Amino acid sequence: MIRRLWALVRKEMLQIVRDPSSIVIALVLPVVLLLLFGYGVSLDARHVTLAVVVPEPTPRTASLVSAFANSPYFRVEELRFRQPAEAGLVAGRYRGVVLVAEDFDAKAARNAEAPIQVLLDGTDANTARLVKGYAEGVWAVWLGHEARDAGQRLGVPVTAETRVWFNEALESRNFLVPGLIAINMTLVGTILTALVVAREWERGTMEAMIATPVGAVELLVGKLLPYFVLGMGGMALSVLLALYLFHVPLRGSLWVLVAVSALFLVGALNMGLLISTVARNQFVAGQIAIVSAFLPAFMLSGFVFEPSSMPLWIEALSHVVAARYFVTCLQTIFMAGDVWSVILPNAGALLLIAAILGGLTLRRTKKSLE
Repeated sequence: MIRRLWALVRKEMLQIVRDPSSIVIALVLPVVLLLLFGYGVSLDARHVTLAVVVPEPTPRTASLVSAFANSPYFRVEELRFRQPAEAGLVAGRYRGVVLVAEDFDAKAARNAEAPIQVLLDGTDANTARLVKGYAEGVWAVWLGHEARDAGQRLGVPVTAETRVWFNEALESRNFLVPGLIAINMTLVGTILTALVVAREWERGTMEAMIATPVGAVELLVGKLLPYFVLGMGGMALSVLLALYLFHVPLRGSLWVLVAVSALFLVGALNMGLLISTVARNQFVAGQIAIVSAFLPAFMLSGFVFEPSSMPLWIEALSHVVAARYFVTCLQTIFMAGDVWSVILPNAGALLLIAAILGGLTLRRTKKSLE
């Protein structure tokens, strides 16, 4: 049995070496996705174009404009009239408009109420909420500076001191990159395995393997081991890029990360093998893998969208997606550390899903051409 198993593993390793597409999917594609998402995708609103309308410039209004201009979140254009600012908001040139009243300086000088108005482009609700919060923050800081310069105390009954845990800089990259590792491993584990086995059915090499004395368990293990090593190699490369290129902190144990990744990868590989027992055509196998594995991992895992914000039945559906538990483990290990109350239940769910998929794959794998 050991000799037969080693022969199968060696055969798969030679096939991987001779087939550049497997190397591309396992090692090159994760790097490309990490670079695209790490540099190109951000949930932060930075350098937002903001129009500040000041009908009558004064030193005080200049101070207010400077407060917005010095913020890292805004790129400010100062205007004198409201109409071009509103037209720019409609045309999409501005994400927001700050309107300063003509009598703003006079009211502020006599400590009367001198409000400003903020108009927001609400087509992107998330960006609008962020811009609103940033504008309110700049306004509050400017009021504090003005009160100190006048030797007064800003009359705020409650002062909130905010402290952010786990992601102090509030960088969305620290949240996205660990989750992207799960997407990469889904691609390597499910899609690659499904395509490779389906390709063997197309080429007729699977019939030759069925004719040998190899058992169903040996056949599955022989298929799993080489792609498990390849998938863990892709995971290691992704982790190195996360740590040294994107500077994402790893506060948990590396061995815990490896163990949880191995559990998820075994389930993903079994999912790919299960798909290959149903679809013996590469195109069909690829489509099934994308619909049943990649899209759920991308949409329902919490990689980008929080499952708790989804409709109840969609959130319930996300509980059968292995990537949801893996993404939770990754984000916890990277940003919070070895929080066992989070890691153990999610690792248990990954183990259960891997066992179910493995059992279904073994049940579907028959040494026959039917």
